[in-house]
Amino acid sequence: MAKSMFTNDVILSWLQYFSKNAPVDLAKIKMLDVTGENKNLIPTVMSNRMVLVFTDAGHPEIFYEMWNAELGNCVIWYNEGSDPVGEMKSDKVSDMIDRGINSSAAMLIMNPDARTNYHIGMENYRFSCGSVQYVCSEVRSVIMNKLDLADRDTICIVSGESIAVESSLIVSEGNVVAVEYDSRDRMTMEENVEKFGLKNVSIADSIENGYPENLPVPDIAFIVASKRIDKEIKSLLAVNSKMRIVIYTLDFEILMSMAQMFKENGLIRQEIINVAVSRVNSKNMIEPFPAPWLISGVKAE
Repeated sequence: MAKSMFTNDVILSWLQYFSKNAPVDLAKIKMLDVTGENKNLIPTVMSNRMVLVFTDAGHPEIFYEMWNAELGNCVIWYNEGSDPVGEMKSDKVSDMIDRGINSSAAMLIMNPDARTNYHIGMENYRFSCGSVQYVCSEVRSVIMNKLDLADRDTICIVSGESIAVESSLIVSEGNVVAVEYDSRDRMTMEENVEKFGLKNVSIADSIENGYPENLPVPDIAFIVASKRIDKEIKSLLAVNSKMRIVIYTLDFEILMSMAQMFKENGLIRQEIINVAVSRVNSKNMIEPFPAPWLISGVKAE
């Protein structure tokens, strides 16, 4: 991996520059170097009030992408050069959408709405409209809890578009492999990747007959169960026998088959839960949502 141009000495000089010229509390700042791969700027800004971003040239639409992600209210503190000297300027993202970055530099992004822009179990209106029928946000919250992701994990998600988006926001130093068999769903996934500015998501069209060699090897998998599930489990365990697997199903026959399928693949069931959500609508009528089963397991020692 290539070394960043932003060494410790360079970072310290930028920190000193911003501390003298901008209203920043260094104890509360989040730093992000986007000169490397798989660095999600937009999700980081969504969840932090102050982000000091180190970037290289070649980001012509960076502010437009932030504005498109509903971050137009953020304030950018910056100078016109590549060195931490000179006049400090500040503008809202909404006033900078026609600008880009054409040289290495640092900028301080302040997001006054950080607390409300991202939380586990995002509402479905935040995702791209398309062919996908998204699971309700309450169920997604439980799924994310059971996945228990760390920032450097790599996760493979089969037919779970909104789970892929939320996972990508959490595994900021890791990777997400989103498997979408349907071309329309792949297109929707691509729209979500662009909308949220996700740099750590790879999209595959199948793992039914083996896991693609060019993609990161997962530590954990989330599978929306179908008739392909046995082949998918075998493909995943072939590249990482210690993988943890979480399965989502609404199909009673698949649910009943899981015990035998786990046994045949050398998996031990860790947990099986049912998630049921109902809401009362404006007419005081109860509206139930699909109640999935979540089955998790790991390879037997």
